[in-house]
Amino acid sequence: MLVFRGMPQFVALGGAYWLYLPQRAGILSSLEFSPNRRELLHPMQDIMPFISAHPVLSLAWVALLIAVIVTTFKTRFSKVKEISRGEATRLINKEDAVVVDVRARDEFRKGHISTSLNVLSTDIKNNNLGELTKHKAQPVIVVCANGTSSRSAGEGLIGAGFERVYTLKDGISGWSGENLPLARGK
Repeated sequence: MLVFRGMPQFVALGGAYWLYLPQRAGILSSLEFSPNRRELLHPMQDIMPFISAHPVLSLAWVALLIAVIVTTFKTRFSKVKEISRGEATRLINKEDAVVVDVRARDEFRKGHISTSLNVLSTDIKNNNLGELTKHKAQPVIVVCANGTSSRSAGEGLIGAGFERVYTLKDGISGWSGENLPLARGK
Protein backbone atom coordinates (compact mmCIF):
# COMPACT_ATOMS: atom_id res chain seq x y z
CA MET A 1 0.00 0.00 0.00
CA LEU A 2 1.32 3.44 -1.01
CA VAL A 3 1.25 6.38 1.35
CA PHE A 4 1.57 9.83 -0.22
CA ARG A 5 3.01 12.45 2.07
CA GLY A 6 3.59 15.34 -0.29
CA MET A 7 6.74 13.80 -1.75
CA PRO A 8 7.17 12.47 -5.29
CA GLN A 9 6.85 8.69 -5.33
CA PHE A 10 7.00 5.98 -7.96
CA VAL A 11 3.88 3.93 -8.63
CA ALA A 12 3.74 0.65 -10.56
CA LEU A 13 0.82 0.69 -13.03
CA GLY A 14 0.41 -1.54 -16.04
CA GLY A 15 3.93 -2.94 -15.95
CA ALA A 16 5.58 0.51 -15.91
CA TYR A 17 6.75 2.75 -13.13
CA TRP A 18 5.12 6.18 -13.02
CA LEU A 19 6.22 9.22 -11.10
CA TYR A 20 3.49 10.59 -8.83
CA LEU A 21 3.77 14.35 -8.33
CA PRO A 22 1.50 15.47 -5.46
CA GLN A 23 2.12 19.17 -6.14
CA ARG A 24 0.37 18.64 -9.50
CA ALA A 25 -2.90 17.53 -7.91
CA GLY A 26 -2.18 13.82 -8.04
CA ILE A 27 -1.38 13.61 -11.77
CA LEU A 28 0.90 10.79 -12.85
CA SER A 29 3.80 11.88 -15.03
CA SER A 30 4.81 10.00 -18.18
CA LEU A 31 8.33 9.41 -16.89
CA GLU A 32 9.15 5.75 -16.47
CA PHE A 33 11.99 3.45 -15.46
CA SER A 34 13.92 1.53 -18.06
CA PRO A 35 13.32 -2.22 -17.59
CA ASN A 36 17.03 -2.95 -18.18
CA ARG A 37 18.51 -0.10 -16.19
CA ARG A 38 17.38 1.38 -12.91
CA GLU A 39 17.43 4.98 -14.08
CA LEU A 40 14.76 7.43 -15.01
CA LEU A 41 13.95 7.77 -18.75
CA HIS A 42 12.20 10.69 -20.40
CA PRO A 43 9.94 10.22 -23.46
CA MET A 44 12.15 12.62 -25.48
CA GLN A 45 14.88 9.97 -25.43
CA ASP A 46 12.75 7.90 -27.81
CA ILE A 47 13.05 10.49 -30.58
CA MET A 48 16.58 9.71 -31.74
CA PRO A 49 15.97 5.95 -32.16
CA PHE A 50 12.75 6.77 -34.04
CA ILE A 51 14.56 9.21 -36.36
CA SER A 52 17.30 6.68 -37.13
CA ALA A 53 14.73 3.93 -37.77
CA HIS A 54 12.44 6.17 -39.94
CA PRO A 55 14.58 8.80 -41.72
CA VAL A 56 12.19 9.45 -44.62
CA LEU A 57 9.19 9.92 -42.34
CA SER A 58 11.24 12.19 -40.08
CA LEU A 59 12.43 14.32 -43.02
CA ALA A 60 8.86 14.59 -44.32
CA TRP A 61 7.70 15.76 -40.90
CA VAL A 62 10.47 18.38 -40.72
CA ALA A 63 9.68 19.57 -44.27
CA LEU A 64 5.99 19.94 -43.41
CA LEU A 65 6.84 21.82 -40.22
CA ILE A 66 9.09 24.22 -42.14
CA ALA A 67 6.40 24.71 -44.82
CA VAL A 68 3.79 25.57 -42.18
CA ILE A 69 6.14 28.02 -40.45
CA VAL A 70 7.14 29.74 -43.71
CA THR A 71 3.52 29.99 -44.90
CA THR A 72 2.42 31.38 -41.55
CA PHE A 73 5.15 34.05 -41.56
CA LYS A 74 4.48 34.98 -45.19
CA THR A 75 0.77 35.36 -44.49
CA ARG A 76 1.30 37.28 -41.26
CA PHE A 77 3.78 39.79 -42.68
CA SER A 78 2.28 40.13 -46.17
CA LYS A 79 0.90 43.46 -47.34
CA VAL A 80 -2.01 41.52 -48.86
CA LYS A 81 -4.51 40.81 -46.10
CA GLU A 82 -7.13 38.06 -46.16
CA ILE A 83 -10.67 39.27 -45.44
CA SER A 84 -13.95 37.53 -44.70
CA ARG A 85 -17.02 37.69 -46.91
CA GLY A 86 -18.65 40.20 -44.54
CA GLU A 87 -15.64 42.51 -44.73
CA ALA A 88 -15.60 42.16 -48.52
CA THR A 89 -19.28 43.08 -48.72
CA ARG A 90 -18.64 46.16 -46.54
CA LEU A 91 -15.70 47.23 -48.72
CA ILE A 92 -17.73 46.77 -51.92
CA ASN A 93 -20.77 48.67 -50.61
CA LYS A 94 -19.18 51.42 -48.48
CA GLU A 95 -15.74 52.04 -50.02
CA ASP A 96 -16.45 51.17 -53.68
CA ALA A 97 -13.90 48.34 -53.72
CA VAL A 98 -12.92 46.78 -57.02
CA VAL A 99 -13.22 42.99 -57.19
CA VAL A 100 -10.63 41.25 -59.38
CA ASP A 101 -11.44 37.64 -60.29
CA VAL A 102 -8.31 35.75 -61.38
CA ARG A 103 -10.04 32.55 -62.48
CA ALA A 104 -10.15 31.35 -66.09
CA ARG A 105 -12.72 32.98 -68.40
CA ASP A 106 -14.97 29.85 -68.46
CA GLU A 107 -15.10 29.65 -64.67
CA PHE A 108 -15.75 33.40 -64.49
CA ARG A 109 -18.77 33.06 -66.82
CA LYS A 110 -20.26 30.30 -64.67
CA GLY A 111 -20.54 32.68 -61.72
CA HIS A 112 -18.72 35.72 -60.36
CA ILE A 113 -19.28 38.59 -57.95
CA SER A 114 -21.19 41.33 -59.75
CA THR A 115 -19.07 44.20 -61.07
CA SER A 116 -15.91 42.08 -60.76
CA LEU A 117 -13.22 42.32 -63.40
CA ASN A 118 -11.74 39.15 -64.89
CA VAL A 119 -7.95 39.57 -64.96
CA LEU A 120 -5.83 36.43 -65.13
CA SER A 121 -2.91 35.91 -62.75
CA THR A 122 -0.55 35.71 -65.71
CA ASP A 123 -1.73 39.15 -66.90
CA ILE A 124 -1.07 40.58 -63.43
CA LYS A 125 2.38 38.97 -63.43
CA ASN A 126 3.13 40.47 -66.87
CA ASN A 127 1.73 43.86 -65.73
CA ASN A 128 -1.08 43.77 -68.35
CA LEU A 129 -3.64 45.37 -66.06
CA GLY A 130 -5.79 47.25 -68.62
CA GLU A 131 -8.63 49.24 -67.04
CA LEU A 132 -7.59 48.10 -63.56
CA THR A 133 -4.79 50.72 -63.46
CA LYS A 134 -7.27 53.57 -62.89
CA HIS A 135 -8.37 51.97 -59.59
CA LYS A 136 -5.00 52.11 -57.78
CA ALA A 137 -6.30 54.29 -54.93
CA GLN A 138 -9.41 52.15 -54.30
CA PRO A 139 -9.47 48.95 -52.25
CA VAL A 140 -8.95 45.89 -54.46
CA ILE A 141 -10.28 42.47 -53.51
CA VAL A 142 -8.62 39.60 -55.39
CA VAL A 143 -10.77 36.48 -55.75
CA CYS A 144 -9.95 32.98 -56.99
CA ALA A 145 -11.80 29.65 -56.88
CA ASN A 146 -11.02 28.64 -53.28
CA GLY A 147 -8.71 31.29 -51.82
CA THR A 148 -5.36 29.65 -52.50
CA SER A 149 -4.04 31.29 -55.68
CA SER A 150 -5.25 34.86 -55.16
CA ARG A 151 -2.42 35.80 -52.76
CA SER A 152 0.28 35.70 -55.45
CA ALA A 153 -1.88 37.85 -57.75
CA GLY A 154 -2.41 40.26 -54.85
CA GLU A 155 1.34 40.50 -54.30
CA GLY A 156 1.69 41.32 -58.01
CA LEU A 157 -0.82 44.15 -57.63
CA ILE A 158 1.09 45.53 -54.62
CA GLY A 159 4.21 45.47 -56.79
CA ALA A 160 2.32 47.36 -59.52
CA GLY A 161 1.57 50.21 -57.11
CA PHE A 162 -1.87 49.35 -55.72
CA GLU A 163 -2.25 50.62 -52.16
CA ARG A 164 -4.93 48.44 -50.52
CA VAL A 165 -5.10 44.87 -51.76
CA TYR A 166 -7.08 42.10 -50.05
CA THR A 167 -7.85 38.46 -50.82
CA LEU A 168 -11.21 36.86 -50.18
CA LYS A 169 -11.04 34.01 -47.70
CA ASP A 170 -12.19 30.71 -49.32
CA GLY A 171 -12.67 32.50 -52.67
CA ILE A 172 -15.79 32.09 -54.79
CA SER A 173 -16.55 28.69 -53.23
CA GLY A 174 -16.92 30.34 -49.81
CA TRP A 175 -18.93 33.21 -51.30
CA SER A 176 -21.41 30.87 -53.01
CA GLY A 177 -21.40 28.56 -49.96
CA GLU A 178 -23.00 31.37 -47.95
CA ASN A 179 -25.57 31.91 -50.75
CA LEU A 180 -24.24 35.35 -51.59
CA PRO A 181 -25.22 36.60 -55.07
CA LEU A 182 -23.29 35.61 -58.15
CA ALA A 183 -23.67 37.08 -61.64
CA ARG A 184 -23.58 34.77 -64.65
CA GLY A 185 -22.32 35.34 -68.17
CA LYS A 186 -20.25 38.29 -69.46
